[in-house]
Parts: sequence; C-alpha cells; structure tokens
Amino acid sequence: MRSMKYFLQTLEETARFGRALGRQLKPGDVIALIGDLGAGKTTLTQAIAQGMGITDDVTSPTFTLVQEYGGRVPLFHFDVYRIEMMNLDEIGFEEYFERGGVVLIEWADRVLPVLPPERLNLILSISEEEMQSDEDQNPRSIEVIAFGRRYVEIVTECAPIWSGIE
Repeated sequence: MRSMKYFLQTLEETARFGRALGRQLKPGDVIALIGDLGAGKTTLTQAIAQGMGITDDVTSPTFTLVQEYGGRVPLFHFDVYRIEMMNLDEIGFEEYFERGGVVLIEWADRVLPVLPPERLNLILSISEEEMQSDEDQNPRSIEVIAFGRRYVEIVTECAPIWSGIE
C-alpha cells in the first residue's frame, strides 16, 4: 500500500489532478471515490474521464446508479449513495469489474466490502474553516491510497504531475 496526500487550491487544480490520473488508467482499473457532499467527487470524475479521452458530458448517475461512457477505455461510473448493499447484485455490480473498462465508484465507502482488494482509493475533503462562497476557490485535500502493485505504479507515474499542482 502507498498513501499520499495532496492539497488542491481550486477546482481547476482538482481537474488537472484528475486528467493526469485518467491518462494512466487501463482496462480493469478500479477507482473508489470517498468524500462528503460537495467535496468534488463528480468534478474529479469529469476530469478523469477527460484524461481517458471521453468527450461526452459526464454527470453523476445518482438516480440511474451507473453511467457508461466510451473512450480509449470504457468508463463505468457508479454513484452508490442511494443504493443498499443487497441491491448491488440486482444491477450486476460485480460483473462490471470484468467488463474491460475502468470502474469508478462515487460514495465507495458505502460498498467497501464488495470492492476488489486491489484498487485506488481517493478520499476528498474540504476544510470547513476554509470554505468560500465561490465554490471554485474551495481548497480541498485528496488522500490517495494505492492497494496493489498496479495502483502503486499509477501513483508513481502521476506523483510528479500531482506534486507540481500544489
């Protein structure tokens, strides 16, 4: 396991972070996004998709549970905020890990027991003391936790870019 923490001052820095990550992703990768409402999970997802070459408008699948996007690698974007663990089987959740795309899960802390043990966790947070009325200027932190060799490689590749953002 490898863990690092980055402090990003604006949504644009968050977007650059995500695009750098998206360029490194390959079929079978799993990204678990964790963070409170408004922490930037969907913004980060949109940037990751851009880095993957996806040109579609990426929105949070809160009410549809999963959105599928085509790019150089397909993206399967889940939002499990409103789902119960027992409903995951009904939508074929675990089958997505075998479909040859990147699986990205918002609110992943709600389904940790069914996630693959090897994955990249991204924990986003905004300091309450530093919140601004202009959402674009809210500084946030992203804790990156790599579980497994593949994800340590991703973090190693992205670290020079991510470090330059701060």
